[in-house]
Amino acid sequence: MRFVHDTLPQRVSFGSGEAAASLEREVAELGASRVMVIASKREMDTAGTLTGNLRVLLRYNDVVMHVPVEVAARAREAAATHNVDAIVSVGGGSTTGLAKAIARTTGLPVVAVPTTYAGSEATAVWGLTEGNRKTTGTDPRVLPKVIVYDATLTLTLPVPISVASGLNALAHCVDAMWAPKADPINAALAAEGIRALAEGLPKVVTDPSSIDGREHALYAAYLSAVAFASAGSGLHHKICHVLGGAYNLPHAQTHAIVLPYVLAFNGPAAPDAEHRIAAAFGTNRAIDGLEDLRRELGAPHALRDYGFAEDAIPAAAEAILPAVPPGNPRPVTVADLERLLRAAWSGADPRATF
Repeated sequence: MRFVHDTLPQRVSFGSGEAAASLEREVAELGASRVMVIASKREMDTAGTLTGNLRVLLRYNDVVMHVPVEVAARAREAAATHNVDAIVSVGGGSTTGLAKAIARTTGLPVVAVPTTYAGSEATAVWGLTEGNRKTTGTDPRVLPKVIVYDATLTLTLPVPISVASGLNALAHCVDAMWAPKADPINAALAAEGIRALAEGLPKVVTDPSSIDGREHALYAAYLSAVAFASAGSGLHHKICHVLGGAYNLPHAQTHAIVLPYVLAFNGPAAPDAEHRIAAAFGTNRAIDGLEDLRRELGAPHALRDYGFAEDAIPAAAEAILPAVPPGNPRPVTVADLERLLRAAWSGADPRATF
């Protein structure tokens, strides 16, 4: 057994109903006293309640999906103007992404308070969109110093968004099994993430007010992100980054739709990963476990439902091909990508696609 595994330096505070107290304690631990709070307009009231005991110099709500470069530039300027010494982000992946964009150039510490299962808070991955192209990279400066997890903050997340966000976390787990730096530690974290999501997400659907289901999903989101942060971006994430940046598709829903087709494509060529994923689902085949869960959750079905046009498939496939990781378990051609995208566009059965 030979591998190199990166463990990122980060503190995690997990406790339902404890976010406000945890924030006060963690910001004090950082020695910060001039805080910038980032939250979307929808979540600014929640953020205000949570940060009521902090010295907040700026409350910022210009949050945009995929973090356009001009949005990031405005946020950096605002942070500099107010001379803040820490950032508290309250929200999902777009909110965390904006905080990361500021931290990348300023070195300001970030305390992330997730309200979805996106997982961005546990990675050193940043993403910016310019024009129709989304660029991603890794930088230790963008890794939040602290994550404050509080499942009560996800209770108001609508069930359809919870499902899409949870399946986005599951995509982190699956991709971590065969990404460029996949290793046994990533695989162990990812398998536990899959198991916890398969247990928690159905509870979120049947009883959205269940703290138990929400806690399982939030715990799994963290595990999935830690595995992904170490393993890197595999085929699934490369596909979704191109689709999101070039066609402005919603992040979580795109991941939820594309995932089964990538699993159906790569799974047979990666038997060890396939076995681990299947075992985490408690099924004989990984794709059966995923499809059973998606059906139970009423998961997003087809890319065409979110504005992706069929005639865009050839160009999208050409754009994705150069980004395919060279170590993918199975060689990838433009024809393969067109077939995958066409099936995801229509919502065809992934088991009949490859």
